[in-house]
Amino acid sequence: MAGVSLAGVSKNYGAVNVIRDVSLTINDGEFVVFVGPSGCGKSTLLRMIAGFEGITGGDVLIGVSRVNEMAARDRGVAMVFQNYALYPHMTARENMAFGLKNIGTPKAEITARIDKAAAILQLEPYLDRKPRALSGGQRQRVAIGRAIMREPDVFLFDEPLSNLDAALRVSMRTEIAKLHHRLGATMIYVTHDQTEAMTMADRIVVLRAGQIEQVGAPIELYERPVNAFVAGFLGAPRINLIPATVATVDGEVVELVCPGDARMTAKVRTGSAKAGDKVTLGLRPEILSPADEGALSGTVDVVEQLGSMQLVYATLADGTSIVSELRGGTAPAIGSVGRFAIGNGTRHVFNAEKLSITLHSGGGA
Repeated sequence: MAGVSLAGVSKNYGAVNVIRDVSLTINDGEFVVFVGPSGCGKSTLLRMIAGFEGITGGDVLIGVSRVNEMAARDRGVAMVFQNYALYPHMTARENMAFGLKNIGTPKAEITARIDKAAAILQLEPYLDRKPRALSGGQRQRVAIGRAIMREPDVFLFDEPLSNLDAALRVSMRTEIAKLHHRLGATMIYVTHDQTEAMTMADRIVVLRAGQIEQVGAPIELYERPVNAFVAGFLGAPRINLIPATVATVDGEVVELVCPGDARMTAKVRTGSAKAGDKVTLGLRPEILSPADEGALSGTVDVVEQLGSMQLVYATLADGTSIVSELRGGTAPAIGSVGRFAIGNGTRHVFNAEKLSITLHSGGGA
């Protein structure tokens, strides 16, 4: 196994710069997820590591080897694609064996590797079926099995679950996480689905417009986003981002005026705000709930029943949309004007540049 290092990596298509001076170290055995909106460069970055895309600038290292000019087949990586890429006329067994046969691997070794991979992925009953006789989840497991057969230093996954239905995606998330635990392999996984990122990763790399916005453990990025973009991208339902004005500053405590002349306090780093500043207040839905007495007031638009809780969507006086969680009790009627109370939890504050100025417990940034 091996780690991966990117040092000032960039990628241009003509005059268009799609990856911009990206530096990152991925440790041996780590599960790292690249996440971001469509077009942010996450798949391009993965393909540069794989050797399917050339590098305009910087260096890619796998282990201690610089691989910029090395062919994809020689990099010690195996890639699992979104579309499975199985040969339809071959059985699952033949698909898994194909790559090793091409490089002259002895038949006994191929058989042993197939048996090992099939046991890990619980594919034994399906090895003699062709892809058309397999479910989507089984096909994806065959594709992963083919990658395991190569015994790579690094596994690369390019949105491997996006073609599966919701139930299968949950199941395959679990399977891939269990696979990582069993193999202890370095894995880099690309997705636009923040739920996949939050549930699977040791660390998440949030990308936007070809640049890294933040790197960290899932809970770190959720609780301490460096800017409003990261805060808004991670979390389901999305964080509420509410425009506000700083009314007063008393050391670390600011009083904010929100739509409808709602007033509330938050803690920010000393010297990071002054009266009159335009800021954005970030409230996670789980700390906002419908209540008879609440700081915010809005017209209820939609109520979603989710069994253990209800999500109440509303519109504030200035047109800002919010969502709150209600666990137990009766939700306000659609079309009514409801009040929303802020419970325990971080009140994120972002400055005019959308950078976090929130003072977290312990005084960290």
